[in-house]
Amino acid sequence: MPLWWRDASGAALWALLLGVTALWVAGGGLSEVGTIAGFVTTFGRLTGLIASALLLVQVFLMARVPWVEKAWGQDELVRTHRWVGFTSFNLMLAHIVLITIGYAAASPAGLWGTIVDFTVNYPGMLLAIAGTLALCMVVVTSLKKARAKLRYESWHLIHLYGYLGAGLALPHQLWTGQEFLSSTVATVFWWSLYGATLAAVLVWRIAVPLLRSRRSDLRVSEVRADAPDVTTVTLTGHGLNRLGAQAGQFFNWRFVDGPGWSRANPYSLSAAPTDNSMRITVKHLGDGSSRLAQLKPGTRALIEGPYGRLHPGVRTRQKVLLMGAGIGITPMRALLEALPQHSGDVTIIHRVGSQDDLVLGEEIAALAARHGARYVVAAGHRAPGRTSWLPAQAAHLSDVDGLLHLVPDVAERDVYICGSPAWMDAANLAVLAAGVPTEAVHIEHFAY
Repeated sequence: MPLWWRDASGAALWALLLGVTALWVAGGGLSEVGTIAGFVTTFGRLTGLIASALLLVQVFLMARVPWVEKAWGQDELVRTHRWVGFTSFNLMLAHIVLITIGYAAASPAGLWGTIVDFTVNYPGMLLAIAGTLALCMVVVTSLKKARAKLRYESWHLIHLYGYLGAGLALPHQLWTGQEFLSSTVATVFWWSLYGATLAAVLVWRIAVPLLRSRRSDLRVSEVRADAPDVTTVTLTGHGLNRLGAQAGQFFNWRFVDGPGWSRANPYSLSAAPTDNSMRITVKHLGDGSSRLAQLKPGTRALIEGPYGRLHPGVRTRQKVLLMGAGIGITPMRALLEALPQHSGDVTIIHRVGSQDDLVLGEEIAALAARHGARYVVAAGHRAPGRTSWLPAQAAHLSDVDGLLHLVPDVAERDVYICGSPAWMDAANLAVLAAGVPTEAVHIEHFAY
C-alpha cells in the first residue's frame, strides 16, 4: 500500500468534518446565535452532527476495509478507533444537553416538559434513546479499568452493541434533524455517508469473511499440547494462497464446535502459511482460547483476515531483529521461517520467565540453525522496581545497554516486537533510544 494512502485517509477525515461544518453553516447554523436559546440550540446541532460523523468514521475504521487496514495497521487503527469513539461519545452527550437546554429555554413547558415532548412527540426519539444507552454501555466497558475486569468474550459481545447504537440513532437524525433535511446536498451527503459505512460493514465484516471461509474450507487437522496452558492447532484447507496471508499476521477465528462458536478471537499464525495449511499457537487466557485444547480433527473454522502489519512485507532493511515475549513469540517464529535472509541477517530474542516457558523453543532453535540466524533466550523473572524488557539478572544494565549488549548493530536493523503491552512498550522505547528509526520498528498490540 503506497505511503501516501495513510496521509490521504487522514486528510479525508478532516475534510469530512469540514464538510459537516460547512453544511451546518449553509443550513443557517450561524443565523440563530442572536439569542441565548438559539445559540445553545444551534451549537447543540453542530455537536450532534460532528458526533454522528465521527461515529460513522469509528465504525468504518473497524470495518476491516483492506486499503485502510494495510495503510494504518490494526494497532494504529484500534488506537484511532478509541480516540474517535470517546470524542464522538462526548460530543453526543454535549448534543443531548445543549439541545435540551436550548429548546427548554424557548419553551413554556420548561425543562421536564421539553424532555417529555422530545420523547413522546418527536419521530425516532425512543429509538435514539435506546441507541444512546447502547453506546453508553459500549463506552463504559471500553474504559481501561472496566475492560481489565471483563473476559475478552464478554467485552467483544458488548462491543457489538455499538453497531446497534449507531443503527438506532439513524431514524431520529434523518426524520427530525434540521441539517439532514435543509437541502438536497445535505440529504445526499448524509445518506451517502451512512450508505458507505453500512456497505463497508456488510462487505468486509460479513460477506468477504463468509466467502473466504466457504472457499477455503478450513478444518482442524491436528491439535497439539505444547504446555499445560498452550495449544497448537494446525488447519488444512484449499487454495489458502488466495487469502494473501503472510507469516506474522493474524486472523479472527471461530471454530464451529458447539455453543459459543460465534465469538471470534484474534490469533497470530505461528508458522508460515502454505497453499493448504495454516497453524496457530495459543495460550489459554480465557474460555475461547482454553477450548482449543478440546477441538476435534475435522472441526470447521471460520476466519476473518488476514490482518496486521507484522509481516515480511513491511521490512525496510536486510538485517532484522525479532523480539518476542511469552506467547508473543508465535508470530516471531513464523517470521523467522518466512523472512528471506542470509546467514547472520536475523537475530531472534525470546523473553520468558523460565526455561520451562520456552514455547516453540525447539522449533525456533532448529529454524535458526537452518537459516544461520542467532537465537537468544532471555530467561528470568521481571526486573524489580521498574518496567523493563530485561530479566532480573540483567537489572544492572539499562534497557538500552542490555539491547546493545545482545545486538550491537541494532540501529542497522528492522525490529519486530510482540508480547504483553507493558513489555512491548519497554522494548519499543529501548529500540528507539538505540537509534532504530520509527519506520523500521514494527509492533502490534492485541490487548485493548
